[in-house]
Amino acid sequence: MQKRFKSRFLFSDRWLDRHAIVRNMEAFQDLIVIVLCLGLFAVMLLQLWGIVVAITQPLDYKIVTAKILFVLILVELFRLLMVYLQEHSISVGVAVEVTIVSVLREVVVHGALEITSFQTAAICGLLFILGGLLIVCAKTPHMDCISANTKLCPIVYKGGRDRQNELEFPYVRRCDENQPLA
Repeated sequence: MQKRFKSRFLFSDRWLDRHAIVRNMEAFQDLIVIVLCLGLFAVMLLQLWGIVVAITQPLDYKIVTAKILFVLILVELFRLLMVYLQEHSISVGVAVEVTIVSVLREVVVHGALEITSFQTAAICGLLFILGGLLIVCAKTPHMDCISANTKLCPIVYKGGRDRQNELEFPYVRRCDENQPLA
C-alpha cells in the first residue's frame, strides 16, 4: 500500500488561504497596537494635567518628579509601539531604555536613603546588566539589516564580488588555479 503524499503547506490548494489569514491577523495586531498607542496618549495627557495641578498646589517635589518620570516612561513606551508598527518587531534597545528609566524612577520616588543595602545591590546589578545589554544592542545591527544585505548594513554588505576577492588570501586562488578540472 502506498503512502498518501503530504502537501508541503498545511492549507495549500484548499479553501483556506493562509496568506490572507496571516495578512488579516497582522492587520488586527496593528489595530490593537494603534488602540494601545491612543490609550497611552490619553494617559500621557492625564498625567500632564496632573503635573499642572501638582505645580499649582503646594509643591511636593517627590510627587512632581515621579509624575514627570512616569510621563517619560510613557513616551518611551509610545516610541516602542511606533517602532513595532513600522518594523513589526520589538526594538530591544528601546525596551531596555524603558526598563532603565522605570528602575531609576522607582529609586527617585522611594528615595535612595529608604532603600535597603540588599535592594541597592540588586538595583545596581540590574542596571549593570541592562547597561551591558544596551551596549550590545547598540553594537549589533538589526536582524532586518543583516537579512536585507544592503549598503546601509555595515556587516553584511561587502561591496559586491570585487570586494570579496580583495578579502581572500592570494595563495588560495593560486591553489585553485593549479588544481585540474574535474
